Amino acid sequence: MSARFGGPYHAGKLIWQGEAVYDDGGSIIDPGTPVEFECMVQIDSVTEAMRAEAGYTDKDVRLIILAPGLGKVVDTDAALEVLAGPHTGSYTIAGQSLDTLGFAFDGRGRGRLAG
Repeated sequence: MSARFGGPYHAGKLIWQGEAVYDDGGSIIDPGTPVEFECMVQIDSVTEAMRAEAGYTDKDVRLIILAPGLGKVVDTDAALEVLAGPHTGSYTIAGQSLDTLGFAFDGRGRGRLAG
């Protein structure tokens, strides 16, 4: 339904980097396997509460992430790739919480520069 009418939710994926394995000298011998999970994302203006959070900048956006069946919390270890729509690109997740109804993660994020 969202795609048919131009939003507000667009295809995305959440990405968690794998757990690195180190040798006795502290060098990475295996970077681990990233975990990816498909989701739908809405990019919106931040709330007043988000503006009051530590670390807020005027580049932050509100991320509403629908990820049914995820089975884990969307946390600051995850990165977000928005794959379609006007906000296509990469985002870091700066803060998060489960929405009031319990079906979406609602948090603050920041776009990353390409490259």
